Amino acid sequence: MTSDTPPALPGDDEVLRVLVRRRDRGRRDDGHRVVLVVGGGGMRGAYSGGMAHALEDAGLAGWFDAVYGSSAGAYVGSATLLGSGRGSAHIFFEDMACRAFIDPRRLGTRHPMVSLDHLLDHVLVHSKPLAWDRLRDSPVPLRVLATAVDDLSAHVLEPRTSAEWKLALRATASIPLLAGPAVELGGRHWIDGSVAEPLPVLPALREGATHVLALVNRTGPELRRAAPPGPARWARLLDRLTPGLGSIAQQQHRHAAAVALIDDAAHPSRRGAHLLPVVPGSDAGVRGLTTDRARVEHAARIGYRSLTAAVARATAA
Repeated sequence: MTSDTPPALPGDDEVLRVLVRRRDRGRRDDGHRVVLVVGGGGMRGAYSGGMAHALEDAGLAGWFDAVYGSSAGAYVGSATLLGSGRGSAHIFFEDMACRAFIDPRRLGTRHPMVSLDHLLDHVLVHSKPLAWDRLRDSPVPLRVLATAVDDLSAHVLEPRTSAEWKLALRATASIPLLAGPAVELGGRHWIDGSVAEPLPVLPALREGATHVLALVNRTGPELRRAAPPGPARWARLLDRLTPGLGSIAQQQHRHAAAVALIDDAAHPSRRGAHLLPVVPGSDAGVRGLTTDRARVEHAARIGYRSLTAAVARATAA
């Protein structure tokens, strides 16, 4: 792809039309349950951050009934929920594309390569403050996905206090060696949500969503591309800690279940629900650990234009 128009993955524009009608009427009592799903992927979150920025600029961000997010998607989702769509885009290239957050030289040392301390205790306190009390009390719930260490399956966390919400956002992004140890919450230990559920469409459907807008951090061809042969060094190290964890965390097939739902409108798990994925219209070369600020900013701009194009297409019909 060379344009910023989203590629032709199957999708139902009715999802965006429902949001537009809600915005224009100023009410949401239409009998639908419209949810936003934001995928994980580390610095790839710049794409979905740009999409969230576009949703806010279009006046659509405040009309969801719930928001689901894994890993970086939970951070983008929280900012969107709290009315900071612009911040959810800019945080990636202004605050995270740096060695304070990601430094490969720390791999194998006592400090994780990805510093969640920098994100949670510096960026989200000083540069892009996150209102934990507002997140806790929001009438529209943020459903944070994390992976249980004991069975490597995905679960929706249920934090109750502001302190637990901060733990939940740490849990959904934690990977031993890469981004810090597992996080204890509710009597269990949790790691990165995108290990088991990189694009939590299925949990949203299971909890009654009738319309799902999914912000995806990979292009269509990337989603269908086979995983590279052989594990990376960091994946081998993870497997030593928890057998199977490195393989699951690295492999492309983690997206297979979500792609199957996107591809098949008659999929039994959809139960007639409307599903619209918005994917980046082009590839900025940003991967999970990219710290090239120019590329990351480009990814955010691609995401913004891709969502804007999707809204234009849906409302032109």
